[in-house]
Amino acid sequence: MNSPLIESQQPIRLLSVVIPTRNEEGTIASTVEHLYIELRLHGIEHEIVVVDDGSTDSTWDTICKLEARVPTLKPLRNPGENGYGRAVAFGFDQMRGDAVVVMMADESDDCRDVVRYWRLLNDGWDAVFGSRFIRGGGVLDYPFHKLLLNRLANWFLRFMFNVPFTDFTNAFKAYRRGALDGCRPLLSPHFNLNIELPLKIIVRGYSWTSMPITWRNRRSGISKLKIGEMGSRYFFIACYCWFEKYFSRGDYRKASQTNKVPERISSGRNV
Repeated sequence: MNSPLIESQQPIRLLSVVIPTRNEEGTIASTVEHLYIELRLHGIEHEIVVVDDGSTDSTWDTICKLEARVPTLKPLRNPGENGYGRAVAFGFDQMRGDAVVVMMADESDDCRDVVRYWRLLNDGWDAVFGSRFIRGGGVLDYPFHKLLLNRLANWFLRFMFNVPFTDFTNAFKAYRRGALDGCRPLLSPHFNLNIELPLKIIVRGYSWTSMPITWRNRRSGISKLKIGEMGSRYFFIACYCWFEKYFSRGDYRKASQTNKVPERISSGRNV
């Protein structure tokens, strides 16, 4: 973890949750409804931005019907070329919040962790990275071959960037708007966006902390992540961020601030 330099941050007035979805007719309704209940229970002003990325099943119809039950829902259709990263970026462009959490549509992420992200962002951090592989975190029904590849990829990124973080590849993370805008332009049209964002946060000098999260494998539908297709894309983005770190001479870094915040990593479940 870095020792962040941050200015006094304003409280999060509106939290956006961006959920990209493609052919998730079996899970999208429960994902959105559970998230809405959890955020409303804690009195968090929010919007739920669901971006349909070219679904060929009844996902879009299901999302539209949810508007009657979830007043904070903002349904969108990706108007351009399909791709996970493109859908998330479109959601970023359309959101109104002071901060954003990226969440998956397949019920793999815990809605209660969104509340904990919100609390840490309000502590003043530019970004909060969830990890399934630190004390207090966990995974359920993770296929062994995917788990093995996950740990190898994250070990490689940790070594490559000399950063003590354990879960770069997971999408479920939170960003203040200013930090998110500081990561632009976004280059990744696919799942490699999941490593582009945290690596740019780190390389460009934004403050960040981590916290444990829980994850469970989807109970219905089919995963859209094709590991064989993504390997070279992940490697390209990792190399791009590495070259930026060592050869850009700080051209893209956040302007330094005067207030120093102690280094910390959140490892407990109650933060």
